[in-house]
Amino acid sequence: MAAGWDGARGSVAFLGETALAFARVLTGRATFRARDLAIVVQDCGPRALGIVALINFLVGVIVAFVGAIELRRFGAGIYVADLVAIATVRELGCIMTAIIMAGRTGSGFAAQLGTMNVNQEIEALVTMGVPPMEYLVVPRMLALCGMMPLLCLYADLIAILGGAAVGVGMLGQSPLQYWVETRHAIGFTSLGLGIGKSIVFGALIALAGCLRGMRSGRDAAAVGEAATSAVVLGITWIIATDGLFAVICDVVGI
Repeated sequence: MAAGWDGARGSVAFLGETALAFARVLTGRATFRARDLAIVVQDCGPRALGIVALINFLVGVIVAFVGAIELRRFGAGIYVADLVAIATVRELGCIMTAIIMAGRTGSGFAAQLGTMNVNQEIEALVTMGVPPMEYLVVPRMLALCGMMPLLCLYADLIAILGGAAVGVGMLGQSPLQYWVETRHAIGFTSLGLGIGKSIVFGALIALAGCLRGMRSGRDAAAVGEAATSAVVLGITWIIATDGLFAVICDVVGI
């Protein structure tokens, strides 16, 4: 009971320190190197394109295939394009990309910071007067929050292409017909909702990874536990937040 309370208190303290670090970023007083930010951006963005494309293409194929089986029984196979477009842009694109990044990048953040903690590099930064939150956490959060919307748009496109492969190959639709139906199904509201979710999910993934890494133990096993815990925590926050978004969207009528 006491351990759980201490963990919750430590998490709240970490969130407070993160908020203060971002306040210093907004005022131009934060201490971090642009080179470090560029390295994290490259890891979060271009290096993640392959796995994001693969998973989202398969998701688009699966959604289109399941939809085609049911819809063509009613002669409504054309609406497979609507199903894939709406489901991908509003929900699946941002969620699947966030889960991929939680497993790939969130765990990486936890492992990197956990290893630095084991090697006492974080304490060395404090000794030299360098704020660890600004130097280590802020670049990772900025990079992931900046890359997630782009990865989300990329995932949406790839998933729609996966759906088109089923629509054209299985249902005999023309590529132009599928594209026109997809364009009519997607609105700016749905697109903006997916992008907004992706930014929030990126912040949650970075927070989970950095929190577990900065609070990890001082042995090799603790680094592995921190990486695993970061993935579990990140995915839990993503699903819970998406449920909250669903309730809010229903209330406001989006």
